[in-house]
Amino acid sequence: MPRRIDLHTHSTASDGTTPPARLVAEARAAGLDVLALTDHDTTAGWAEAADALPAGLSLVRGAEISCTAGGISLHLLAYLFDPDEPAFADRRHELRRSRLARAERMVGLLADDGHPVSWDQVQELAGGTVGRPHVAQALIDAGLVRSVEEAFTAEWIGTRGRYWVGKDDLEVLDAIRLVAGAGGVSVFAHPSASKRGRTVGDDVIVAMAEAGLAGLEVDHVDHDEDARRHLRGLAADLGLLVTGSSDFHGTNKAIPLARYVTDEASYDDLVSRATGLPVVAA
Repeated sequence: MPRRIDLHTHSTASDGTTPPARLVAEARAAGLDVLALTDHDTTAGWAEAADALPAGLSLVRGAEISCTAGGISLHLLAYLFDPDEPAFADRRHELRRSRLARAERMVGLLADDGHPVSWDQVQELAGGTVGRPHVAQALIDAGLVRSVEEAFTAEWIGTRGRYWVGKDDLEVLDAIRLVAGAGGVSVFAHPSASKRGRTVGDDVIVAMAEAGLAGLEVDHVDHDEDARRHLRGLAADLGLLVTGSSDFHGTNKAIPLARYVTDEASYDDLVSRATGLPVVAA
């Protein structure tokens, strides 16, 4: 029976609602054989996930890196890199600091307009790394919106919305080279997720491939059939791996673990390219 492999999930170490130890337990209960933990710009959940790894589940340690290309925001999934390699570690630290300052500024803008949210409340909701979803949860708790999706609109903290604040992102070609320099493997996360905002053209993906990109996350809830078909063709033309995943965030997004999965051949190829860290097996 083929292994079931989910290569994109989040925990409470960033903007998910499931602690890393519970996430690996839920992954095994969902029938997964391989899980990648890819919190935003951080490796903080790795140790807890590895320590709690249930029998039969392998853990791919990774992170989702905040990037930009020509002023367009995009995300890079970085797998099996050495977390102590100085150049990449320093940039991830800067990204986390920017993410924290951004969230605090959004809360300040909301409070200045008389909305009943506070920085202490948002930090308590996060219990760790603060992100925009935690600000959204504070809006829900205050009765100002009914869901995270409603919070992520132009009226509130959606991209370039009334209370939205930008953050520092890493130029994507530099990010790909930093991941490779730390022995890792990079995959472009949800490249055609137009509902999130502007997406880059194929020319940018070609440049990313030339810089060392290994794959495209094709099977994702934010991609329709036409987008998946196009991305598969592009991946074939460029010699890139194709991956699939849930992009699981717990209760922040109603997407179950293993919503989409990666085939074994692509997974084995990805792992074979990494020199930074091994996969953790229970």
